[in-house]
Amino acid sequence: MDDRLLSPDVRQWIAQNTGADPSRLAFAKNPFPEIDYKILLNQVAARSRARHKLPTWFENPGMVYPSKVSVEQTSSEATAGYKSHLISGETLIDLTGGFGVDDFYFARTFREIVHCELNSELSDVARHNFTELGAANITCEAGDSSGILERLNRRFDWIYIDPSRRNDAKGKVFMLADCLPDVPGLLDFYFQFSDNILIKTAPLLDITSALSELKFVSGIHIVAVENEVKELLFFIRKDFNSEIEIAAVNLLKDSCSTFKFNLPEIHQTAEIGYPLTYLYEPNPAIYKSGAFDLVAIRFGLKKLHKHSHLYTSDNVIEDFPGRTFRILSVHRYDKANVKQFLQGSKSNVAIRNFPESVEKIRSKWKIADGGENYTFFTTVHPNDKMFLLCAKI
Repeated sequence: MDDRLLSPDVRQWIAQNTGADPSRLAFAKNPFPEIDYKILLNQVAARSRARHKLPTWFENPGMVYPSKVSVEQTSSEATAGYKSHLISGETLIDLTGGFGVDDFYFARTFREIVHCELNSELSDVARHNFTELGAANITCEAGDSSGILERLNRRFDWIYIDPSRRNDAKGKVFMLADCLPDVPGLLDFYFQFSDNILIKTAPLLDITSALSELKFVSGIHIVAVENEVKELLFFIRKDFNSEIEIAAVNLLKDSCSTFKFNLPEIHQTAEIGYPLTYLYEPNPAIYKSGAFDLVAIRFGLKKLHKHSHLYTSDNVIEDFPGRTFRILSVHRYDKANVKQFLQGSKSNVAIRNFPESVEKIRSKWKIADGGENYTFFTTVHPNDKMFLLCAKI
């Protein structure tokens, strides 16, 4: 870490330029020639990124930031706060500490946190920030986490790991074994130091594939923030051999929606029905969980089609974990109906189990985006292409 970034003049310049046009700043004169201008610009860009994602860091003028990419990849305060309420104890070691947002929140529910980070400069940044934030119960260790575990040679209540994909892992689908550290290959080693392991992964990871790689998984949390899935959490307890509990969680500004079930329940089959008075669209965490039929059964709803994952009822469900709409009208998808009810209009368009993309539909029928109307293009049992005109409740 460059200590010159801690100068009051430098901190003031970074604060004053947070949110400024990056291209304008890039061509401006470096006000501190003794510091590489790229480093200064990165501080501005990273702090700008932290404004909404990391408000505690943003509001503290003494913070130092790693690369903008590291800030983009770190947990948000919303998800870090959520995780800190899931586990607690005396001691936790984070094997992939990074920027340290998760550890700052874990420090509120654990007596002692050990933050491991392979990148020594990032470790220094985290140590500095923890001091500024008053998190005195966090110790930073720079180096390979396996080596640190062996050197410390002690037991922890929890091990926390956020493995990163190796650069040579190709394609959109990846396995945990494609990550660093290789958690499946190291599980038995980790169990020498703790019986409880929490793994955080990107939402891209396929849950079924992860379960095929891991053992002793006791629970999985799929965490969305404002209807966007941000991370998957795998809870591992040594020698656990009971049913796995799944929680599909959607963190909203003033509330939290949680849909829980045991893994075997996912294989139930929902009743199919024609669109009734209300339409329900589950939140993205439920989509990621695969509980497409179970959510209908739990709330007494009917599915429009086996693969459409939209639901309907005649009575409104107040606490449905997703969006609720009143169905205004239902139409077969053909040229005459679209011209009469949609062409040239303004509507929020969505597709579910439909052969055309939203972009193609908008372009083809000249439908402007936005407004108060919602249109769902979908397939209704047995295999009818339909569009539903709706109003959000």
